[in-house]
Amino acid sequence: MFNTTLVINYIKHLAKAKTRHGVHSPFVYKLIDEVIYDFKEKPEYKNIENLRKKLLADDRFITITDLGAGSLVNNQQKKQVKQLAKNALKPKKLAQLLFRLAKEFKPKNIIELGTCLGITSAYFAEAVPNAKVITLEGCPQTAAVAKENFDYLGLKNLNINIGNFDETLPPIIEKESSLDLIFIDGNHRKDATINYFNWCLPHLNENSVMIFDDIYWSEGMKEAWEMIKAHPNVTVTIDLFWIGLVFFRKGQAKEDFRVRF
Repeated sequence: MFNTTLVINYIKHLAKAKTRHGVHSPFVYKLIDEVIYDFKEKPEYKNIENLRKKLLADDRFITITDLGAGSLVNNQQKKQVKQLAKNALKPKKLAQLLFRLAKEFKPKNIIELGTCLGITSAYFAEAVPNAKVITLEGCPQTAAVAKENFDYLGLKNLNINIGNFDETLPPIIEKESSLDLIFIDGNHRKDATINYFNWCLPHLNENSVMIFDDIYWSEGMKEAWEMIKAHPNVTVTIDLFWIGLVFFRKGQAKEDFRVRF
């Protein structure tokens, strides 16, 4: 289904967004210049992108258990793996940005909500091999394919949890003394997104990074993004349209940036 609202929001974003040259924060300028706009190929990309090609040719049908807001493309219960790979996986450009962000911040732990077929999970695991990567997925059959992919890539620092995020996320958070990098890519409802943010908040440190996917997916997600930006604990946000980056750096002036990507 064509999402007219998303297109309109994207045009508005481009009209207001800046490149690194319009940014006066040294922290944000460096991040844009050295990480966000680093489009050079890296050796870690090759195996994961070869896996993506393999998934795009996978004719198997799996049963989808959708516990979130559903899909704008195809919300049927039975889907081919190649359909899921085409419509639900993060594009190469965005998945590799997540890799670079993780590599830059060197988190000790990474929590991802929304495993799908495991491409972004794999990028996180490759970016920081010594980190503990915990990925959460609501659909058992999708998680099973993701697990196959982790084994195929030989990734050892990944742990996948299956079930409703409302039930699986809180105990994971409680086990960690501090949360370093959290990627929210699941459910896509306003209330759920705010809940995930609030649950993580007491466990964050000043170097923590939260990344929210599809912040313009719906009016509800836009409202959730605005609420997160306004939270007093949040100091810096970077709106890349497709994802939003949230920082909690002490001593940093509170600023919100829109950046072209």
